[in-house]
Amino acid sequence: MTSTPLKSLAMASLLAIASTGAFAQNVAIVNGKAVPKTRLDALATQIERAGRPVTPEMQGQLRDEVIAREIFMQEADKQGLAQTDDFRNQMELARQSILIRELFSDFQKKNPVTDAEMKAEYDKFVAANSGKEYKARHILVEKEDQAKAILASLKKGGKFEDIAKKQSKDPGSGANGGDLDWANPEGYVPEFSQALTKLNKGQTVDAPVKTQFGWHIIRLDDVRTPQLPPFDQVKPQLQQQMVQQKLGKYQEELRAKAKIE
Repeated sequence: MTSTPLKSLAMASLLAIASTGAFAQNVAIVNGKAVPKTRLDALATQIERAGRPVTPEMQGQLRDEVIAREIFMQEADKQGLAQTDDFRNQMELARQSILIRELFSDFQKKNPVTDAEMKAEYDKFVAANSGKEYKARHILVEKEDQAKAILASLKKGGKFEDIAKKQSKDPGSGANGGDLDWANPEGYVPEFSQALTKLNKGQTVDAPVKTQFGWHIIRLDDVRTPQLPPFDQVKPQLQQQMVQQKLGKYQEELRAKAKIE
């Protein structure tokens, strides 16, 4: 007579154990449908990828979010929205975006930028920028006669900055009195660079300099050896830049190999 209650008790225990296991795998049961914990984990991963740390205090918020999403999804399904062409098109675009993101992420993991690569790039930068920098001013006009008249005016005591503001046709430097700021002379056209590097500090050219832009009156204000930042200081920015360069090259290689008809 006692076997039936014992069997019932054993069955209840088994159901309780099974129920505990189910809840361990699920965040909640919404309208009879399980919301798996993997959704919460995926949402947390998405937030972390965006650069936000997921703290223990956020777990309740994440749980509320995945439950709310399940409620809204169930209602959308009831209304048949998952069967519309618009939904299918958006899902395909989302699928493509996720797959492409994973492709690029996988490539970056398998092809990291090494310290040796960054150091080599830094050394190239130092070599290209190790020359002297020149701080110069210029006045640009269209005709040689104008340039000669300006030189004559300067020799009579005319102020370079004032003349540049009034007569220079270079919109970038003219408003600043002809100031070109500090620059490596290799950044200028050859005729301008050659004339500039022949000047002594404070000296103005004796004759107008002709370039493709017109006629220049050039004055050298100062010369310095550039102080380049150390490798460790620019390493983070350099790494980010080189990661993007590698990814860009990979993308170009894939495009080049693709057969497009």
